[in-house]
Amino acid sequence: MLAPQNKGRPAIFPVITSELNAAMPDLRGLLTANAPLAHLTWFRTGGPAQALFEPASENDLAYFLGALDPTIPVLVLGAGSNILLRDGGVEGVVIQLGKAFQGLETEGLTLRAGAAVPDVKLSSAAAQAGIAGLSFFRGIPGSVGGALRMNAGAYGAETKDVLITCRGVDRSGNVVALSSADMGFSYRHCGVAPDMIFTRAVFAGTQGDPNAILAEMAEFSRARAQSQPVNTRTGGSTFKNPPGQKAWELVDKAGCRGLAVGDAQVSELHCNFLINRGKATAADLESLGELVRARVKETSGVTLEWEILRVGVSL
Repeated sequence: MLAPQNKGRPAIFPVITSELNAAMPDLRGLLTANAPLAHLTWFRTGGPAQALFEPASENDLAYFLGALDPTIPVLVLGAGSNILLRDGGVEGVVIQLGKAFQGLETEGLTLRAGAAVPDVKLSSAAAQAGIAGLSFFRGIPGSVGGALRMNAGAYGAETKDVLITCRGVDRSGNVVALSSADMGFSYRHCGVAPDMIFTRAVFAGTQGDPNAILAEMAEFSRARAQSQPVNTRTGGSTFKNPPGQKAWELVDKAGCRGLAVGDAQVSELHCNFLINRGKATAADLESLGELVRARVKETSGVTLEWEILRVGVSL
């Protein structure tokens, strides 16, 4: 595959957008070559995308994927909260779903949401409509598409508990409808092919009192602000909880609270969070995470699994 030029410096990939535009004359979305990505992630790190595509609609996304050379890698970048983009950039096409995928409406006890709708906005809409059962989304720093992909959860509830159906576009450009049962949900995982790009979802809750739901959400926000580094450059929970154990407790036991590599640090407030104190590179953050994993393995015999997705080329 194509590799970035200028190894050791900011990546410059060979331009492929002109070829893509020529092969897709009816494309309506925006294609950008060597597009910066760091500002789109919560860590504020990482190199550029060889090509960044922002589809104009679900049909536009399907058209693009159907015409795209299957050997070109594709990565979906959602809210940027659960991903570490490496410093060398991302080869191939990065797809970001924008305003066309931010529709949100309620009907009875159901909500229809585009994949780019922030989880916080989903929970707020449910509360205002008196739909209980979706308050937990208030504590998830991501968007609907990411919640579907990783069965996101908080405060004892998960996406699988409230999902009815969803739609997505596969790598060949086919639009696919999926029921909750089709998703193959498990802890922080779904069984759908990793190249499926979710575009929208339907959720359902139960009848509730809006004031009571809003109060519950406010309590979730208060608890989260007290226990997590919410106002820092972070990527959310770094490691998955091993069966029957808490990742943060294992990290703490290994003496890693506050541990740093350059400007990357294990949060002293919640040690299952890595934070960028200002000038950390993606390499700093990944090296710190691997150091934590090694120390936890040494002290507890447990091999922590990354929950944060690490992608791209290392410098």
